[in-house]
Amino acid sequence: MASAGLRKELNCSICMDIYTDPVTLRCGHNFCRVCFEDVLDTEGGYGDYSCPECRVRFHKRPRLQKNITLCNVVKNFLSLQTHQEEITGICCTYCVDSPVPAVRSCLLCEASLCDKHLRVHIETATDHVLTEPSISMKNRKCSIHRKILEYYCTEDAACICVSCSLAGEHRGHRVEMLDEASEKKKKKLRNVLQKLITKRRKTEERVRSLEEQRRKAQEKTSGKAERVTALFIDIRRRVDDLEKKLLSDIKRQEEKVSLSLYDVIQKLEIKKDELSRKMRHIEELCNMTDPLTVLQEPDTGDLCDPEEEEDDEDTGGHDGGDQGAELISHISHTLSDIIRDINVTFHVQDPADILLDVNMASNNLLISDDMKTATWTLITETAERFQYYQVMSGRRFTSGRHYWDVEISRSVLWMVGMCYSSIDRRGRHSHIGDNNKSWGLYGELWYNNNQYSVIHDSKVIPLPHQISSDRVRICLDYEAGLLSFYELCDPIRHLHTFTATFSEPLHAVLYVCKGSVKISGGA
Repeated sequence: MASAGLRKELNCSICMDIYTDPVTLRCGHNFCRVCFEDVLDTEGGYGDYSCPECRVRFHKRPRLQKNITLCNVVKNFLSLQTHQEEITGICCTYCVDSPVPAVRSCLLCEASLCDKHLRVHIETATDHVLTEPSISMKNRKCSIHRKILEYYCTEDAACICVSCSLAGEHRGHRVEMLDEASEKKKKKLRNVLQKLITKRRKTEERVRSLEEQRRKAQEKTSGKAERVTALFIDIRRRVDDLEKKLLSDIKRQEEKVSLSLYDVIQKLEIKKDELSRKMRHIEELCNMTDPLTVLQEPDTGDLCDPEEEEDDEDTGGHDGGDQGAELISHISHTLSDIIRDINVTFHVQDPADILLDVNMASNNLLISDDMKTATWTLITETAERFQYYQVMSGRRFTSGRHYWDVEISRSVLWMVGMCYSSIDRRGRHSHIGDNNKSWGLYGELWYNNNQYSVIHDSKVIPLPHQISSDRVRICLDYEAGLLSFYELCDPIRHLHTFTATFSEPLHAVLYVCKGSVKISGGA
């Protein structure tokens, strides 16, 4: 067990601390290797060396021999002291019999004191400096003068003793008491801490923001994945339905052809039997020897009409050539519609932000404040605007792929599409589709039983679909020259695609009679 006496014996007389790599001299005294080498370097200028303990002189620089036994003792002592401190904390240096926790440490004595020994120490050494319990007090003393560090040099940012300040290398420097310097540093550290707290808070906010972005991105990605899954389920369903329908049509056609050919075969079999009977009768006549019998038979013209066609039954048209071509064409068109649905879902990522141009709107259209809704109204005409109930977007498109949605509300006649900037503003040919500068899709609730039609250059193409949704999507691929219309039902349904070589900037355009049309795809 560590004791004060053993610790005192293990102290180097130069640094007054426990030996570090102890070496021994011929005189038997021991020192830290580093401490004694510093002494030798100091005395080396005189060519004479002596032991700091007994002052025995050496004519040559003494060889330092490591004291292995003392080194092991120091090692075991420190290990035992560390073990005791791990169990009980810092122990009193003077309590030999059992470890007692220390309450203070004396820097001058370099000893830790329990309550009992502290009272004795205070009575006998009133000027000693006491601190919180400490294991090693070497770092609390000046390494040069072996005095307690009491001051702080502001110029060199170093803790110094009184000798350093009065006669050492810090002489003349501005110094402060340790407590004062410590408070100033704490103040600076608090400012730094506050800045770090602010930075950490901003960083946490940034992390939360990025986490929210990641969450939204994951939700968006999940939504896309769900849409992809739903789309391909629908594609497989439609392809399966197409396969079943085509196989059913082929089976029905096969049965029809088979039944038709069977009827023809039956008739030909009857005809073949009749011809065989006539052939046998004629052969019998030819083999008769009695001329009277041969001549009394009816005329052979009754047996076989020389002008009768050999193939009087129509057996053509059963090879299925034309039907096969029609079948391939039907498959091609159906798959093209499915591919267009995929294109409109994935090739165009974001809706175009369409704002209606108030200056170009018909005087009979009221444009909303957000410039996305056109509502039919009755006001006085102005010459510069569209004569009819039309308005086009302020934004124009000269390249790229874009799409936007429109929502029709209580309109008896509406049209949506695209036009060139140079479209006429007045006259009959200023209507959407009544010229070669615009393309449109329209619905008439009055006359056509909610039917769709498309129009370009005054050519109207009725579509076979009835209106089931009040929302329509317009997709533009400028470079490819494609303008497509889709009905936003479930699943989305392709209506028609115009192909053209666009030669001017294009604007979104819409027409509304009664009710309103709103562009809902913009951001």
